[in-house]
Amino acid sequence: MHILYFHQHFSTPDGAAGTRSYEMARRLLREGHSVTMVCGSYAQGKTGLTTPFGKGFRRGFVDGIDVIEFDLQYANEDSFARRSGVFIKFALASIRLAFSEKYDVLFATTTPLTAGIPGIFAKWLRGKPFVFEVRDLWPELPRAMGVITNPFVLKAMSVLEWASYRSATRCIGLSPGIVDGIARRGVDRSRIAMIANGCDVDLFAGTSSDTKEDFRRDLAIPDDQLLAVYCGTHGLANGLDAVIDAGIELRNRGRDDILLILVGKGQKKAQLMERAKAENLNNVRFLDPISKTRLTGLLAQADLGLQILRNIPEFAYGTSPNKFFDYLSAGLPVLNNYPGWLADMIGEQKLGFAIEADSPAAFADALEKAANDRAALKQMGQRAKTFACGPMNREHLSKQWVDWVTEGVVHSRERHASAPPPAISVGS
Repeated sequence: MHILYFHQHFSTPDGAAGTRSYEMARRLLREGHSVTMVCGSYAQGKTGLTTPFGKGFRRGFVDGIDVIEFDLQYANEDSFARRSGVFIKFALASIRLAFSEKYDVLFATTTPLTAGIPGIFAKWLRGKPFVFEVRDLWPELPRAMGVITNPFVLKAMSVLEWASYRSATRCIGLSPGIVDGIARRGVDRSRIAMIANGCDVDLFAGTSSDTKEDFRRDLAIPDDQLLAVYCGTHGLANGLDAVIDAGIELRNRGRDDILLILVGKGQKKAQLMERAKAENLNNVRFLDPISKTRLTGLLAQADLGLQILRNIPEFAYGTSPNKFFDYLSAGLPVLNNYPGWLADMIGEQKLGFAIEADSPAAFADALEKAANDRAALKQMGQRAKTFACGPMNREHLSKQWVDWVTEGVVHSRERHASAPPPAISVGS
C-alpha cells in the first residue's frame, strides 16, 4: 500500500535532527510498501533534496522515499510568532496534498500539533484511514512551561488535539504519559499503541576512534579526561542551565578532569554561552550541530551521555527524547536529571545515573563517581549497549510500527466494506 507521510521536521542521517521518520519510511519500503514524505525545510535537518524550489516546493526520491519538501524555513531559535506562522502554512499546504495525492493511508507525526490537520480532512472528506503519532502532548507541555498563556490559543489547541485524536483510525504514543494523555481525550486504548523512540544500533555499530573523526584530538581533550556529552536542542524546555550549574560545582571542587560538551543550537544557546563565559568555566564547551552520522563518532569517544530537561511534571512520562536512545545505541551510560519513565529505566537496568532534580551537587556527585570508577562506568555502558540491542532496538520497534499502521488500514477497509458509504465522501 502507499502511505502519505507528514512530518514537518523530516531529516535523513545527514542532518542533525532525529531520524525516526526516515527509519520508519525505510522499513515500510522493506516491507513492500511505498511512501511519499511531506516536510518543510528544518534548519537542523537535511531532506536529501538539492534541486531548486519551484512554486514553493521541490520533489524527488531519496533512498527510495518520494520526498515533497515545502519551501518553509524553520529553526528552533525563531520567534514563537514566526514558528506558529510556519506551522500554519505547512498545514494549509498539506491539506491540498491530502486531497490531490493518491494514497491508502495518511500518516502524520507531531510536532507540531497542526500536523494532524491534513489527517482530519482526509478522514472526514475523503474517507481515508488516518494514523496519528504523538511525540509530545500539546497543549499540556507549552502550558506547563509557560510558553503559551493566551487562553484562546490554548483552547484552540485543545480543540485541535481532541479533533486529531478522535479523527484518527489509530494513534501512536512515544511514551507512557503520551498514551495516557491520548486516552484521557476519549480514545479507546485498543486504538493506541506505545512505540517509543528506538536505538539505531546499526548506525552506531562499529564506531571507534580509528574509523571516525578523532574528536578528542581535534578538540584537545586528553584521553584520561571524563567526557560527558549533551546533544540536542538548546531551548526553554531543555533546562541546560543545569549543566552550567554542574560545571561551576565541579570547578569549585577542583575537578578539572571532567569536561562537559553541549552539541546543538536553540533559543537559549547564546545565553548559555554568555553565562559560561561570565563564570570563566573551562570545563563546559559548546559545539555547533553535527550530522547523525558524525555524531556516532563523537559519542564513540565520549564516556557519558547527558539526558537533561527542565524539572516539569509533564515531562516525566510525556516525552521520548531521541538523544537518550542515541546514547544507549553508542553504548554510553546516561546521566538523567529529572524523574520519570527514563529515570526508572536507568535505575531498573543499571544504565547510568538517575539523579535528584535541580541539584548541582547531585549532578556533580554523579560526574565525580563516573570519573572515579571507570570500571563500573564501563559496565554500565556494556549494559546500555545490550539493552539497546534488545527491546529498544529500532529494527524491532519499526516492525511493530509498520504492523500497527498497515493492519489498521486493513481493519478500516473491512469496516467500511460492511457499512454504508459515508455521506460526505469526495472519492479517492
